[in-house]
Amino acid sequence: MSVTAESIQVENVVASSDIGQELDLETLSEDLGATDYDPDNFPGLVYRMHDPKAAALIFRSGKVVCTGAKSVDDVTTALEYVFDELRELGVDVATSSDIEIQNIVSSGDLDHTLNLNAIAIGLGLEHIEYEPEQFPGLVYRLDDPDVVALLFGSGKLVITGGKQLDDAEQALTVIENRLTDLGLLE
Repeated sequence: MSVTAESIQVENVVASSDIGQELDLETLSEDLGATDYDPDNFPGLVYRMHDPKAAALIFRSGKVVCTGAKSVDDVTTALEYVFDELRELGVDVATSSDIEIQNIVSSGDLDHTLNLNAIAIGLGLEHIEYEPEQFPGLVYRLDDPDVVALLFGSGKLVITGGKQLDDAEQALTVIENRLTDLGLLE
């Protein structure tokens, strides 16, 4: 692993699951602590946890989305906690509900300042969105791995859209190699 790959930090893991039945969110909001339920503004119940720090978005359809966790293990722990709480309230939740990772957001540092104008030209406009008047970063859509990287002039980057933990590391390696080949990362 390169020094820059070691700079990768998971910022957010989003995962989903389905308990397989419709839920009465109004009753759940009264029975569960630490919830926000305002159906006029958001169709789901927001259930906040502190250990691990995460939020579960629980929908009437039985779909549950976990967000804010810093690791896949934290997502699993948080969702199992939610499932246990629902079981205690009499909701029939399968003992092994599938958990699907939807998105892993990571940050990293290329450890070099970047000329985003040169990068936009060098990498080709078909994979790049760069409008510095609108947003200070360059949006780079990679095909393999299938992620989106936001590059900033400071050399910092955000990688989103990954489904596995090593997607960010692979993306960083691809970006480093392409920028080095273009002479933009020395």
